[in-house]
Amino acid sequence: MSNFLTEHLIHRDTDFMVIHKPAGLLTVPGKTADLQDCVINRLLKIEPKTLLIHRLDRDTSGILVFALTRQGQNRISRQFQERQTSKTYQALVAGILEGEGTVDVPVVYDPEHPPLHIADPAHNKPALTHWKATEHFEIQGQPVTRVALTPITGRSHQLRVHMQYLGHPIVGDTLYATPDQQKLMPRLCLHAEHLSFTHPETEQPVEFHCAVPF
Repeated sequence: MSNFLTEHLIHRDTDFMVIHKPAGLLTVPGKTADLQDCVINRLLKIEPKTLLIHRLDRDTSGILVFALTRQGQNRISRQFQERQTSKTYQALVAGILEGEGTVDVPVVYDPEHPPLHIADPAHNKPALTHWKATEHFEIQGQPVTRVALTPITGRSHQLRVHMQYLGHPIVGDTLYATPDQQKLMPRLCLHAEHLSFTHPETEQPVEFHCAVPF
C-alpha cells in the first residue's frame, strides 16, 4: 500500500499530482464497508493533503489528477467544470468501426436498471463525444477497433454508452457489452491517455500522457 504513490505517480508539484489509476480500483470510496479501498484513501495515507478534483470509473485506467492545495483544487476543478481541459481516451471496441465522427446524444441514469446509464435523445442535458478509429485487428478471432475518444462533456458512463449507441461496445465492458464481447479481454478496455489544462499557479499549459496498457 505504501508504494502506491511511488508506483503510480506521473507528476507532482506544490499544487497537484497526476496519478496513473489502475483498472479495477475506485477513485473514491463506495457506500459500503467493502468499497473503502480506493485511490484517494490510499493517497491520503501517504499524503494527507490530497484533495479530489475529478474521477474515473472503477474499471477505467489512466490519468487522474488530485490537488495538494485548495487553490489548486479550485482552479483545476473549475477548468473541468467549464470544459477548459483537453482529454483523450483510448478504447478497444467490438467490431469494425471506420473513419471518425461525433456522438451527440444525452446520457442519463437508468433508475430501473442501476448502475446503468442510457442514451436518451429526449433528455435536455447534452453529451458529446468525438471518436476516431485508428487501428483494426482481431482478439480471439473477433474483429476489434482501436478508437481515440475525446469527450467534450463529462457525463457518467458517457464514453461507454456512446460506443454502445454506435453498435460497437467497449471490449471487456461488463455493463454495456454482450457476454461474448466481455470475454475478449479480462478488463474494460478504456484508458485515459492524455490530459492538458492550465497550471493553477503559473497559468501555463501543462500536458500529461499515460501509456495505454492494451
